[in-house]
Amino acid sequence: MAVSPRSRLRKLQTGDRATGALPATKERHLTRAPVEAPSANGHGPTFPRPAVSPRPAVGGKFLTVGGRKLLVRGVTYGTFRPRQDGSQYPDPATVSRDFATMAASGVNSVRTYTPPPRWLLDLASAHGLYVMAGLAWEDHVAFLDDRGRAADIERRVREGVRACAGHPAVLCYSVGNEIAAPIVRWHGRRRVERHLRRLHGAAKEEDPGALVTYVNFPSTEYLDLDFADFLCFNVYLEDEERLRAYLARLHNLAGDRPLVLAEIGLDSRRNGDSTQARSVDWQVRAAFEEGCAGAFVFAWTDEWYVGGAEIADWDFGLTTREREPKPALGAVRRAYRSAPHGGRSDWPRVSVVVCSYNGAATIGECCEGLRGLDYPDYEVIVVDDGSTDATAAIAAGHGFHVISTENRGLSNARNTGWRAASGEIVAYIDDDASPDPDWLSYLATAFREGGYAGVGGPNVPPLGSRPTAACVAHAPGNPNHVLLSDREAEHIPGCNCAFRREALEAVGGFDSRFRVAGDDVDVCWQIRERGWRLGFSPAAMVWHRRRSSIRAYWRQQRGYGRAEAQLERKWPERYNSAGYLSWGGRVYGRGAAPFLRRRARVYHGRWGGAPFQSLYEKPGGLGFLPLMPEWYALAALLLVAGALGALWAPLLWLLPLAGVAAGASLLRATLAARRALVGPGRVAGAAQGALVALFCLLQPAARLWGRIEEGLTPWRRHGRARPRPPWPRTTPIWSQRWRSAEERLHEVEWRLREAGAVVSSGGSSDRWEHRVRGGSLGSAHLRMCVEEHGGGCQLARFRLYPRPSRIAMGAVAVLAVLAAVAAAAPSAGLFAALAGFAALLAMRGAVEASWAMGELAAALGAVADEEERHYGEDEAGADG
Repeated sequence: MAVSPRSRLRKLQTGDRATGALPATKERHLTRAPVEAPSANGHGPTFPRPAVSPRPAVGGKFLTVGGRKLLVRGVTYGTFRPRQDGSQYPDPATVSRDFATMAASGVNSVRTYTPPPRWLLDLASAHGLYVMAGLAWEDHVAFLDDRGRAADIERRVREGVRACAGHPAVLCYSVGNEIAAPIVRWHGRRRVERHLRRLHGAAKEEDPGALVTYVNFPSTEYLDLDFADFLCFNVYLEDEERLRAYLARLHNLAGDRPLVLAEIGLDSRRNGDSTQARSVDWQVRAAFEEGCAGAFVFAWTDEWYVGGAEIADWDFGLTTREREPKPALGAVRRAYRSAPHGGRSDWPRVSVVVCSYNGAATIGECCEGLRGLDYPDYEVIVVDDGSTDATAAIAAGHGFHVISTENRGLSNARNTGWRAASGEIVAYIDDDASPDPDWLSYLATAFREGGYAGVGGPNVPPLGSRPTAACVAHAPGNPNHVLLSDREAEHIPGCNCAFRREALEAVGGFDSRFRVAGDDVDVCWQIRERGWRLGFSPAAMVWHRRRSSIRAYWRQQRGYGRAEAQLERKWPERYNSAGYLSWGGRVYGRGAAPFLRRRARVYHGRWGGAPFQSLYEKPGGLGFLPLMPEWYALAALLLVAGALGALWAPLLWLLPLAGVAAGASLLRATLAARRALVGPGRVAGAAQGALVALFCLLQPAARLWGRIEEGLTPWRRHGRARPRPPWPRTTPIWSQRWRSAEERLHEVEWRLREAGAVVSSGGSSDRWEHRVRGGSLGSAHLRMCVEEHGGGCQLARFRLYPRPSRIAMGAVAVLAVLAAVAAAAPSAGLFAALAGFAALLAMRGAVEASWAMGELAAALGAVADEEERHYGEDEAGADG
C-alpha cells in the first residue's frame, strides 16, 4: 500500500492541503476561455453570472444532473502558495488555462481543499467543470479538547458554504478530509461522528440544495457516516487486485449511496513517469468498472504547498510544476473517455425477462428503461401471466417479444421466459422496476470477472417516490441481498438478478409451487447446492417501486410469510426449530438491522497503528428478537398471564414483562423512524417518520399471519414415520461388506432426508452423529460405533436417544414451580391450570421426541433391509 501524502505530512496550518494546477500546451492555449481583468475590488475577474442549471443530486448508486447520470471524472486542485493578496489559488489567468486543459482532457470535475472564491466557480462553470469544495479546518489536532474550537469550526464551515451557496458549478461540499486516525481514537468515534453530523447539518442549512459529504480514508474506515449524501474515500493502493477488492468493501459500507474516490494516484518521483501513467490508468479504469460514481486523480500539478513550505520531494501531478503534461495526463484522458467499461467489445448476449400480472400501471416505465439500456446485444421478453388489463398491449407497443399465458404464478412465468430466451445470460427485472442504463453492462462484467452462475445488484427506491412508498423503503421486509463476502452472494432478489442459462437448465428452473414469492431464494439455494457461486455487482442497479399503501404493504408481507412456510417445507434443514432461516451471510438494506446493536469494537491495530481500521459487530444478539413475528405472541401471552393476577397476585409480576416486550417493539419502531429522518434517502417530517414506525409494527404481525396460514407453526411436524417410544435403544446392523463410517452415516442421512425428516450432523465436539428434529420441543440423537470382525465383516451399533429442547425443559420447570407456589397458597384452580399446562408441554415434548425416534428407527430399518438384500444376493451368487 502506498501511503497517502497527507498521512506522512500533516498540515501545520488550517487549510494547507496539496494538489496542483495544470499547464497548457501552446495548442491548448488557443482553446482557453478569455480572461477578463480583475475587478476593482481585487477579488478576481468579473464574469457574467452562470445560467441557472439543475444541481447535482444523488440517484441511487450514482450522481445525476437533471435526471441524467453524472460520472465524476475529476482531478484535485491545490493547495498552492498564497498570493500577495492572500488568495489560496493561482491568478485567474492561470486557473482559466488549467481549467481549459482539464476540459480538453476529459475532466469534468475539480476538487479543492479550501473554499473556492466565486470567481473560480464562475471560471469552472464557463469551462463546463463542477467543483467539489473542500471546507478546511484543523482536523490534525485534538479539536474537541479546546473549548469553543468546535463552535468556531462550525462557524467557518458556514461561512465557506455561504460564500459558494447556490452556485451551479458546486458539485458538493466536503466538511472534512482525513481526520487523523490518532485524533479519532483519542476523541472516540462517537464524538467525531456527532461533530461531523453537526457540520453536515450546518452546510445543509446554508445551502439546502447542495450535496454534502466527508472524505474518509482506510485508517478511519469505521466512522459511521450515514448522514452523508454519498461516501468519499481517499485510497492509495499500488496493486490492482487489492484495490478492486477494497472497492467492493467500500461499496458495502456505502449501501445504496454513491461511492466516489476522492484521491487516487502515484508519485512519479519515486516510481517514474511511465509507471505513474500505467498506475493511474488502471486505477481509473478499476474505479469505474467496479461501479464507483466517480474518481479524482491526485493531483493536477506537481506544485504542492503545505505547512508554509513548498513540497519538493513528491510529484503526484499529471503535469509538472511548469504545467508541462506528463505521460499520466494522456493515460487519464484515455481512461476517462472510455469510462465506465473501458471500450470492451466481447459482450455476451443477454435476454431480459419481465414477468407481469396486471402491471399496466408500471410496465410502461419499465419498458422505457429497458429501451434505454446502453448494451450492444440484448433482447426483451415480456411474459404476460394472464393479465386482464393492457399489460400485453403496452409491452408490445415498445417492440418487445410478448408471451401471453394463463395465470400460473410467478415461477411458471419466469420459466416461460428463460425457455424462450436466446441469450447465454438471462436477466430478470420486475414490472414495477426500471434499470439504470448500464445495468446489463455491470452484470455482464461481473459474470466475466467472477465466473459466477448468477449475479444480482441493488434495488433502490426511485427518486420522487410517493410519501407512503418512501416510508416503506425504510421499513423491514423489502427485497434485500445477502452477502457471504464483499463480492459473493448467498441470495440475490428476483427483482434484479441474472443467471447463466445453463445453470437454470441444470436446476430445472424455478419451482412452480412458489406463485408469488420465495422462488428467487429457492433457485439461489439450488444453484449453491451444486457448488456454483453467486455474485453481487453494486453498480448493477435498478429502480424498484415500493408498496404505496398500508394495505398493499400488509398484503406483501403476508405473502412473504406464506413463502417462508413454503420454503421451510422444501428446505427444512435450513430453518431452526422456531421456523427461522439462519443466513450464512449478512443481510443488506434499509430496515434490515436490529433495533439495538451489540457493542461494536474497532480494530485499531497495536497502539492504533493499523493502516486499515475497521468496525467489528458480532452478528445476532437480542436486538433481533423484536423483529420476530412470534414476539407479538409472546407479549400477548405475558399480558394474558399477568391479567390472571386478579385471581392470584404473584402473576402480576408478568405484567411488567409484557410491558417490556411491547416496549421493545415500540422502541424498535421509534429508532427506525429516527433513522429514516436523518439517514440516506431520508423522509420528510414527523408524519412520515410516524408512518415508518407504523410499518415496523405491522410487518412482524403480517409475516406471522402468513406463516400460520401456510402451516409454519411451532407445532408443525416433518416426516411421516410411525412414532416410537421416547426412551433410549440400541440397534445393531451386521454387514459382510466393509464400508467406512462416513459412508454408513451418509446413507442414514440420505434416507432420513428422503423421508422428509429434518436432520443435522454433529460437530467436532459432539458425541452424536445425527440429530433429527421432531418439532420445536423435542428431537432425537443418533450415535454410531463400528466393530471390525475381520474379512470385511462389520457390526455397526446405533444408539438412539430422545432429547427435549432446553426451552421446553425450562418452561416446564418454571410452570412446575409456579404450580407448587399456587398449591401452597392455596389456590386449587390456578394450581390445576398451571400443572395442567406444564403437563401438556411436557407431553408435547415427549410426542415430538417420539416422532424423531420413529424417523431414526425407520431409516435404520431401511439400512438393515439393504444389508439383508446384499447378503441374499451374495448367497445366491455363491450357490450359482
